[in-house]
Amino acid sequence: MNVTIVDYNSGNISSVINSFNEVAKNKVKLKVTSDLNKIKSSDKVVLPGQGSFKSCVDALNNIKGLVDTLNEFVINHKKPLLGICVGLQMFADIGYEETETKGLGWISGQVSKIDNQNGKYKLPHIGWNQINILKDSKIFKNIENNPHMYFVHSYEFIPEDKSVISSTTDYSSNIVCSIEKENVFGTQFHPEKSDKTGLKIIDNFINL
Repeated sequence: MNVTIVDYNSGNISSVINSFNEVAKNKVKLKVTSDLNKIKSSDKVVLPGQGSFKSCVDALNNIKGLVDTLNEFVINHKKPLLGICVGLQMFADIGYEETETKGLGWISGQVSKIDNQNGKYKLPHIGWNQINILKDSKIFKNIENNPHMYFVHSYEFIPEDKSVISSTTDYSSNIVCSIEKENVFGTQFHPEKSDKTGLKIIDNFINL
């Protein structure tokens, strides 16, 4: 099985690569690339994202044909894709970080700044927080509820269809932490920085 981590120059993804290498060893072939043919021939794709919504969308668009290839992978071929942090946020129709920016439009919704209730909550939301698993998601297989996961973000994904939400965390309000819709998976937290539970989530994705 081939798993590809999309490297589209969106910040440092070494911890994503290292954790997937740790979990994937002897199981799957792991590639880190933006080569369209290699992405097309993959069984699964990981879309990381660091920095702002706009900078990540711009970086995707800067590689000719990449967005079309990802659309084909997800929508036409219905192969599994895991978005991490801004990688998840880009599933939305639109994001409001820096400026209004069009997302990939895979899951209807928007990415807005977390309401910090006039400074009551610090932004970015950074560090460990408990998540509440809301549905029997394939990536949470054999994980007990309320694990602590690692977050770094100031913006949240608000999907129109609440049935896609697989977990939330309580920070100023119920913030969406992960989604699952058919073959599309995403986590707002960083599984690659979330100790053994995070590695288990990565393992679950690889074993889908």
